[in-house]
Amino acid sequence: MLTLVLFIVLIALVFDFINGFHDAANSIATVVSTRVLTPLQAVVWAAFFNFVAAFGFGVSVARTVGKGVVDSTVVDPWVILAGLVGAIAWDLITWYWGLPTSSSHALIGGFAGAAVVKAGFGALVADGLLKIGIFMIVAPLIGFAVGLVLMLITLNVFQRATPGRVDQIFRRGQLLSAAAYSLGHGTNDAQKTMGIIAVLLFSTGHLGKEFYVPFWVVLAAHAALGLGTMAGGWRIVKTMGMRITKLRPVGGFCAETAGAITLLGTAVAGIPVSTTQTISGSIMGVGSLQRLSAVRWGVAGRILWAWILTIPASALVAAGTWLLLRALM
Repeated sequence: MLTLVLFIVLIALVFDFINGFHDAANSIATVVSTRVLTPLQAVVWAAFFNFVAAFGFGVSVARTVGKGVVDSTVVDPWVILAGLVGAIAWDLITWYWGLPTSSSHALIGGFAGAAVVKAGFGALVADGLLKIGIFMIVAPLIGFAVGLVLMLITLNVFQRATPGRVDQIFRRGQLLSAAAYSLGHGTNDAQKTMGIIAVLLFSTGHLGKEFYVPFWVVLAAHAALGLGTMAGGWRIVKTMGMRITKLRPVGGFCAETAGAITLLGTAVAGIPVSTTQTISGSIMGVGSLQRLSAVRWGVAGRILWAWILTIPASALVAAGTWLLLRALM
């Protein structure tokens, strides 16, 4: 059993690495598209703050994922392994097509899909899934609204400054906003993997009678996410930073700051949200203030469809994987 547990922990960290790889665009697309940093500089900057997030924002999201999605009495190593396979498969498919979908929702969909095929819909924790479902809609709307308001305030404050002066100020400011966003991205996304590893250890008796997240799990999850971010995700960077709307440094600063505010707030509240959806909403909010036609709504529509399909698609792959594992074992 210990060998199986260690293998699944490794697969979870592989998912975390792919999460960082897939979601690198969330942290670096705006700062690259505005030419404040080169792609290499940007991934190093983002990866560093992804890891630093391990030391300051708790594990509330990890607890929600570990105990607020699937009834812990249903969880076993095979459910977790099947859920991880579903999430990894969907992440790789959407990476190939350059679609910035949610790794978080892929993981939750995979976990839930494997549990349902094992024990029926009664295996799901309705309250936790309802909260996640609500914020699947609310988080990008918050990002949109905060991005729009920040952009409006900034334009009013700097209305008499020359464009060159504004660019100079916000090229420096984007270093801070990109760092803040990467902190939010790290604390939100790494915690989902922590929750999965912790519930694996708990369900197999390696944590004792109380559910908690060991510190080595915290460090391992943040390290894997940071390394994945270092590997980049250039197909999605192009979509996020250049195809949704054209950004200048001031717009990049406002979008990243809006995303950071949303992610850090939800992380402290223990609500697992999609970093991808949050930054997409923030970018659209900033772009829409220029004029509605500044947002390429066709691209936004493709992203929306990918969001809608993420949970059911990863759940189906996970369910099929669980059935295959049961047949083999």
